[in-house]
Amino acid sequence: MARESSCLARVAAGAAVGGAVGGAVGAVWGTVEAIRYKVPGLLKIRHIGQTTVGSAAIFGLFLGAGSLIHCGKSY
Repeated sequence: MARESSCLARVAAGAAVGGAVGGAVGAVWGTVEAIRYKVPGLLKIRHIGQTTVGSAAIFGLFLGAGSLIHCGKSY
């Protein structure tokens, strides 16, 4: 049981780190896109927020899945 909780903690940590990195990248990319495409007014905030959340979710999902795949391997 200790190995499973350790694995769960590793997957959760991977997802959290992926979410943080994805959120940072998404915020920067969303800002660049909003400026480049001249998004009007308060729609800039909405666009940046959607890009940030979407990017954080995708990065978190993939880092969590990668952690899960590597969890069973012993080196």
